Amino acid sequence: MLSSIVTRFRAYQLGVPGSSFSYFAGGHFTVIEGRLTEFSKVALVYEMRRCGIAYADVLHITSWDADHCNRHELQELLELIRPLRIECPGYDPYTDHGEGCLEIIAAYRDSRFMANRRPTIRHVTPLYVAGLQKAGALAFEDTIYNPLHLDEDCANNNSTVQHFRKGSFNVLSLGDVESPNIAARLRRSRILKSETDVMILAHHGADNGFTTKGFLARLEPRLAICSSNYGNQYDHPREEIRELLHEQGIRLMTTKTGDVVVKSIGDHSGAYLAVNLKGNSKEVSSEVEFRSKKSRILSFNDDTLRQRYQGQRRYGP
Repeated sequence: MLSSIVTRFRAYQLGVPGSSFSYFAGGHFTVIEGRLTEFSKVALVYEMRRCGIAYADVLHITSWDADHCNRHELQELLELIRPLRIECPGYDPYTDHGEGCLEIIAAYRDSRFMANRRPTIRHVTPLYVAGLQKAGALAFEDTIYNPLHLDEDCANNNSTVQHFRKGSFNVLSLGDVESPNIAARLRRSRILKSETDVMILAHHGADNGFTTKGFLARLEPRLAICSSNYGNQYDHPREEIRELLHEQGIRLMTTKTGDVVVKSIGDHSGAYLAVNLKGNSKEVSSEVEFRSKKSRILSFNDDTLRQRYQGQRRYGP
């Protein structure tokens, strides 16, 4: 049976275009994306207090685009969460904005050179990913799936794809990837199919050929999260994506209406509750309960598990 692991995920409403999330499991707190606005700061401080932590273990950035890592907000975010490790995109920034983010990150590391908690920086390059150990099924270790090579024509495809697996439910972060080839590769992963509970929609729910009926039918997430502000110019998530999610019976929640909070409940061994809040408040817009895939699979006998995962090869840290 799945052991008791208090787990929380939060998608933050920024009030402007962009993405910001956090994932907490077993005392380990990860902030996803380098964003912090007046809307999200209050909620992030609350979330850290709610989880009983004073600083983040990891700041994980999927892309150098300003809606994922903003140099005008990054310094304040680093001072607030004081991460012990920063995971950076593995491609070189192609704008002054991205270069500025790299400089801020390097300055943060240098400023804490003599601190007891000296931070490290990891650049998630194809070489770094290739050097990771193979991921094990039903393990409680985060797993990286992209980039396996750098796309010189489309920086979005160099986004880091990571499966957060430390808790009693798992979250798949897809960054801004848009290549159907990357989608096809991810579809072949038995771990992603068997263990993805919550999926952050790729590229804020864009209809660009990545998120297809086949992709959703294969991975079968219980819940899809879209990070977009109300009235955004691209109308994310696109109507075509909303229809696909509805057809596949996948619940959609979006930061258009407010923060999305997903939290383990009961004995924290598989049941979790997803709540979409109203605006910058604690008022609930909608909520739904789920049970994690891991908790169901762990009820299988050893022979069934061996057959299910035979030949599985994926990278994990």
